[in-house]
Amino acid sequence: MPRREHLLKIGVSGIRGVVGEFLTPTLACSFAQAFGTYVGGGRVVLGRDTRASGEMLTHAVACGLLAAGCEVVKVGILPTPTIMMYVAETRAQGGIAITASHNPPEYNALKLFNASGLFFNHYERGELLDIYHQSAFREASNSEICPVICESAAPIRRHFDRVLAQVDVDRIRARKFRVALDAVNGAGAVMTPQFLRDELGCDLHAISIDPEKPFPRVAEPRPDTLTELSTLVVENKCDVGFGQDPDGDRLAVVDETGRVLDNDDVLAIAVDAVLSRRTGPVVVNLTTSMVIDDVAARYGATVSRTPVGEANVVEGMLACDAVIGGEGGNGGVILPAVQHCRDSYAGMALWIDRLAGTSETASQLAGALPRYYRRSATVALEHGCLGMLMQRLAAQWPDARIDRRDGFKLIFQDSWLHARASNTEPILRLSVEAKTDSEAQTLFTRAKELLSLSVPTPAK
Repeated sequence: MPRREHLLKIGVSGIRGVVGEFLTPTLACSFAQAFGTYVGGGRVVLGRDTRASGEMLTHAVACGLLAAGCEVVKVGILPTPTIMMYVAETRAQGGIAITASHNPPEYNALKLFNASGLFFNHYERGELLDIYHQSAFREASNSEICPVICESAAPIRRHFDRVLAQVDVDRIRARKFRVALDAVNGAGAVMTPQFLRDELGCDLHAISIDPEKPFPRVAEPRPDTLTELSTLVVENKCDVGFGQDPDGDRLAVVDETGRVLDNDDVLAIAVDAVLSRRTGPVVVNLTTSMVIDDVAARYGATVSRTPVGEANVVEGMLACDAVIGGEGGNGGVILPAVQHCRDSYAGMALWIDRLAGTSETASQLAGALPRYYRRSATVALEHGCLGMLMQRLAAQWPDARIDRRDGFKLIFQDSWLHARASNTEPILRLSVEAKTDSEAQTLFTRAKELLSLSVPTPAK
């Protein structure tokens, strides 16, 4: 039987699993002690989202950190970007957010941050896991065990101030925007209404802002889960609506007609808002829409692409000193002037600031973007067949430019297809984009057919 921690998902941001089944207090405590050992003791910021298991795991993680001689600073229920920013702002040795982000409520996770308030890179994760697997934990003596410190208001204020410094607050407040919000009863349930109403002067109409209640919908904010928010926007004649995930890093935007906008377009408007003030490099992942390239071209800005994953995008942004970046597919806006992480608060502020600087509506802003058509699907993947499937795609389109940094991306003049293996399931994720709907459908259909064909069993 495999060890229980092998059934956890260990990825670019930390560890994740079903609580009680794979992610237990014992494992959480051990990982936290390994983390405390790796960072060498010192101050560690600890926060969580509103999941029922959060309080239990907070105690377990705090125990592990204290056992390694860390000074634990509990910040309570806060969005992940707030916790990450506070780690960097206070020069802590690291931080841990207990949240499974957009995953269902039975999941939870430990998101691990280094002293810069960033997700661990490949080498840091490797060293941490070595400590964990070898049980090479630091054991603090009684005299080294520190009292737990509780802070909550300071991280919120610091986050607000960093975001507000990037927009024209007076111009926004003068417009008195009517805004709808669905905070999914998550980490932003209290903080987001305060941000929109008190800081930006919006006339707020909010649902799901009770952190004591369970998630009322599927945690990921997407068109099929935001019907109540769309209705709220229309019924209250709101200028815009915002949907968050449970830890407040992902953002969905609903226009004044009640339509949930494409996440790539959400990112494009944020990019436009930043580049209109300051031109500089833009970084997105390989599956993000070409609309970002079009927006950047208006300002003479360059666009770089990285493998999928927030940590990969952030690494690319740091390498070129990008002024804005993100992942279009998941509503992730990354504004380095605030913090190098996905941040729904930066996204909301940039959107409202863009609205405040024009007489156009949200639908008009999105409608003015260059139009692309997208398709996506998953395809079953048999072990050992990936190479042959990629060869099929290359043979079908021999004139395409190939990018192999993250799976297999074929790039054409005005379209592309991207096939990449899942890190957690035996599937391929297929995405395509084109300038016309018919071209996107043709490309998607043919690619899916090729990937779905049975693969011959190698001769023995």
